[in-house]
Amino acid sequence: MTEGTFGALRAQLQEAATAFADGPDALEGILLGIVDDVDRAVREPLEIFPVCHHSPASATAMARRLREKQPKVVYLELCEDMAPLLAELRNCRLPVAVQAYATEVDGFPAEWAPLSVVAPITEASAEYQAIAYALDTPGVELVLVDRSSDHVFQWDARDTTPVAQAAPAEPDTPNAESPTAPSSSAEEEAALHGDAVGVEIGDLRPRFAELEEHLLRHGRVRHWSEWWHQYVELPLGDSDHDTYRQVMLLIGSLFRRLAPGDPHRVRVDEDRERYMWTRMREHLAATGTDPEDCLYVCGAFHAASHVAEFGVHGTDTFEISPPSATKWQHGLIPSSHAAIEAQFGLAAGSVSIAATVWAKNVKRTGVKPFRLEGQAGTKKPRKPVAAPAPEPAAPPSDKLSGFLQQPPTLDRLDEAELLGWSVEIVRAARRAGYLASTADAIAVFETSILLAGMRDRARPTPYDFQDAAVTCIEKDSVPGRRDVRRLVEIMMGGDRIGQVGYDALPPLARDVYDRLAPLGLKLQQRGVQRALLDIAGRPELERCSDVLWMLKYLMPHGTARPIMGERRLGERPIQESWDLALGTHQRALIELGYEGVGIEQVLEQRLRRAAYGPQATTATVLEAVEDATLYLRSRRLADELGTRALEVLATERSVDGAPEVLRRARRLLAYYRTSEPTLPAWIESFVKTGYAHYCTLLPTAFTDDDATVRQVAAMLGFLFSMESLALSLGCDRTQLELAVAQSHPEDPSKVALLWAAQTHLGRLSRAELRTRCDDLLGNPLAVPAYPRYLSGFLHALEPVPALADFVVEAVSNAFARLPDPVLLPWLPTLITSLRSGGAELAPLLIREAGRIFPGRLAALDAWVPPWRAVPEPESTRPARSGGGAARVALLAAHPATCDAVADLLGCDDPWEAAEPAPRGVALLGRHPATATALEALLSGR
Repeated sequence: MTEGTFGALRAQLQEAATAFADGPDALEGILLGIVDDVDRAVREPLEIFPVCHHSPASATAMARRLREKQPKVVYLELCEDMAPLLAELRNCRLPVAVQAYATEVDGFPAEWAPLSVVAPITEASAEYQAIAYALDTPGVELVLVDRSSDHVFQWDARDTTPVAQAAPAEPDTPNAESPTAPSSSAEEEAALHGDAVGVEIGDLRPRFAELEEHLLRHGRVRHWSEWWHQYVELPLGDSDHDTYRQVMLLIGSLFRRLAPGDPHRVRVDEDRERYMWTRMREHLAATGTDPEDCLYVCGAFHAASHVAEFGVHGTDTFEISPPSATKWQHGLIPSSHAAIEAQFGLAAGSVSIAATVWAKNVKRTGVKPFRLEGQAGTKKPRKPVAAPAPEPAAPPSDKLSGFLQQPPTLDRLDEAELLGWSVEIVRAARRAGYLASTADAIAVFETSILLAGMRDRARPTPYDFQDAAVTCIEKDSVPGRRDVRRLVEIMMGGDRIGQVGYDALPPLARDVYDRLAPLGLKLQQRGVQRALLDIAGRPELERCSDVLWMLKYLMPHGTARPIMGERRLGERPIQESWDLALGTHQRALIELGYEGVGIEQVLEQRLRRAAYGPQATTATVLEAVEDATLYLRSRRLADELGTRALEVLATERSVDGAPEVLRRARRLLAYYRTSEPTLPAWIESFVKTGYAHYCTLLPTAFTDDDATVRQVAAMLGFLFSMESLALSLGCDRTQLELAVAQSHPEDPSKVALLWAAQTHLGRLSRAELRTRCDDLLGNPLAVPAYPRYLSGFLHALEPVPALADFVVEAVSNAFARLPDPVLLPWLPTLITSLRSGGAELAPLLIREAGRIFPGRLAALDAWVPPWRAVPEPESTRPARSGGGAARVALLAAHPATCDAVADLLGCDDPWEAAEPAPRGVALLGRHPATATALEALLSGR
C-alpha cells in the first residue's frame, strides 16, 4: 500500500470540507484524519480485522477471510485469563458466556464483592468464528490479548466509581414507549448475567449523543440497532474483504474522533490498546512468528488507535501491572439474546434479528461457517479434506470511494416473505390470547409496506414489520404473558437461551446432577419439572431430599420449591413433592461451584459467614445452628456455632431479637432433649447466661420506649420457660424476683405484662389481679386505655399461658359492663391491637374461650360465667370426717405407687397392718385443711 492509495478520496473530502464549512481547517482535519486512520491500519504488517459485536456482516466476513488467509496465529480481543475455558465451548449450546468470578476480594474494596466479568458468545459473532477456526484447525494458535479480568477492576479502582456500581449503558429503546410492560419471562431471561461486568469485542456505537440523534432522525429509524442493520449490515453483507475492512475502519475512526472527552473512559480505551499491542509484540518476539501469518481480531473502535504502542513496530513503554491477590474462578454460564441486549443496551430483539440475518447471509453468499466439532446442533464431522493453499494477498486498492459514492441498494419487496410473517404473527397472537383475525394479517402486511415507504425503504425490515404488528394487533391490555412486540421477537428467531454442557460444569454442579440422578428427571432442561419422592418406599431418595433442601437454602427462589413436605428438627421425611428448575437457574448453580467443590462445603461456609459476620445477632447465629442441624446434620458445626451464639448474647445490649431468640432456643432445647442423651454444653451455658442476661436487662426494657411489649414478653418467656433448667445449673431465682420488683413501667400494655409476671411469681393473687381490672373498668379516665391493657395480657400468654382463662374473663367483663357509647369507640383499637401485636397468640385465646363458653346457643341464656359463680356455703357442703382413713383407700388398694414415692424420697419404713385409722397417714388427720383445699381445687368448687 502506497501513500497515494487514498489520494483521490482525500482530494474529494478536502473539496467537500471547503464547500460545506466556513474554512477547510476544522472539518478537513476530521475528514482527512479519518482517511489517515484507515490508511495506517491497512498498511500495518499484522493484518487488523475490525469487527462489531454480534454483527452478521462481521461474522460472514470473518469466516470468508479465515478460509482465504488461513492464519497460523489469531490474536483475539478477549480477556487473556479466559483462554482455558474456550475449549469447553464445544460442550455447550450457544449462546453462552465465559465468566470470571471472585467471591472474596484482596486488593479491591470489600463492598465490590462478588466480582464478576462475563463475555457473551453467540454463533452469529466474529469472535466465535475465530475461536472455532483456531481450536479445530491443526497448527493454529489462539492468543487472547486483552486485559485480564483482574485488570478490569484494577483500572476502575483508579477512578472513584467502580464498574460494578457505575450507571448502566443507555438502553437502545425505541423513541415511542411500548404500550405494555415487559413480561416476567423476558425479565428473567434478561437477568441471566446477573450484575456482572460485560466485556465484548467491538462495542461500536457513537459516543456523541448529537451524532447518534442526527443519524437516527435522518435515517428515519427508531434506535441505533435499526440504523446499524439498515445502513451497515445490509450493505456490507455481500461486500468483499477489502471493502468490509476499510468501511469498518472508517466507522471506527469516525466514532473515535467524534467521541466526547471523558477522561476515565478514554484512558481505559487507550490502556487496553497499549495492553493488546504489548502482548502481541511479546508473543511475536517469543515465538518468532511472521506478522504476515497472523490475524488481529479487535473492535473497529480500537483498530483506529492513536497510541504510540500501535503496530508491530510501536514503542514498548507500557508497563503491565501485576495481578492482585484476588483468587479468580472461571467457568461458562448460560446466556441468551435478551440477556445480551439488556446488558449492552441494545434494542429488544436485535440479537435475535441478527441471528436470522446471519442464517440468510450464510445461505445467500455460500460462505461455509466454522463450528466447533462435537458442539450441540452440529452435524457429524465429515472426512477431513485438505484445505486449499492460501491465495497470495493482492495489493488492496481504494474501496472507500466506490462504497461512499454508490447509491443505496433498493431491495425489491419479497411479498412471500412478508405475507408469511403476517400470517405467522396473527397465529402467534391468537395463541397468546389476542382476538386477531385474517383482517389483522392483511392490515399488518399493508402497514409494513406503508411504514417502509415512509422511511424510504422499498423492502420492509423486521423492525418495520414489528411496528406494524404492534399498531394493528396490540390492544389496551395484554391478555397473556407476552405482548405483540415480544411475539415478533420470538417469531424472528426467538430468544435463544444457551446451555452449558455437563462436561463443562464445575465439580459442584456435576455432583448435584449426579446425586439427583435417581429422580429420573432431565434436570438440565429449562422449565419447571415435578419430582415426587416416596422416601418410605425408596429410602435411597432421602439423599436426594437432603440435596434439594440444601439447594432451596442456597439457590434463588424457584430453583427448588417444596410443594409437599417440610424439614423440622427431629423429624424424618416420608413423602415429598418438589418443583425443580435447575436448568432455568443454571448460572446460579455454576456460580455456586465457584465457592467450593461440594454443596455441603458451600453451605457450611455460608453458615459460618452469617454467624461470624459483623452484623450477626444472637437470633441469626441460632438460626445458623438450626440450619446446620437441619441440612447438614453436623453436631460439630452446631456446637461451634452455638458457642458463637453464647459469645454474641453476652455482648448484646438490646432486646430487639428476644422473640426470635426465645422461639429458636425453645426449639433447639426440645430437639436436644428428645434426640440426645445429654444436653450439649453450649446450650446449658446459653440458658444460664441468657437467664442472667435477661434478668439484668428486664427493668430497663420495661421502661424503655424502644422496647416493644412483644420483646419484653419474649424476655419473660425465656426466663419463665427456662427457669427450671437455669436453676438446676446454678442460677438464683432471687435475681428474677429482684428484676421484677425493680420494674416500674408506665405504658399500659407493659403494666399488664408486669402484673402477669407478678402473678406467676406469686406476688400477686388472682383475686388482686381481678380487682385491679375491675378498678380500670370502673374508672372513666382509664377506660380508653383498657384495650392496651388487654394487649399486654394477650402478650402475657407467651410467658404465662395459664392466664388464658383470665384474659377471656377480662375481655368478657369489658363487653358486659361497658355501655355501647363507650365500648364502640375503642373496639377498633382493640381489634388492631390484637391483630398487630398478638396474632400468633390469638388461637390460644380462642381455644380457651371455646372451652369456657357453652357450645350451644340454647344453653347461653342459663349459662353463668365461672368467675361469677356464687361459692357454695359451708353449711350445704357434706360433712367431712376428721379421720383420713376413708379418703386414702386408694393408697391401700395400690401400694406400689406409694412404695415408688417412698423409695424416691429415701423412706424405708415397712407397711403396717390396716387399722380403722392407719398411722401411715396420721399427717392427714392432724392437718385436714390441706386435703380439703386440694379436694376443692380438683373438684372446682
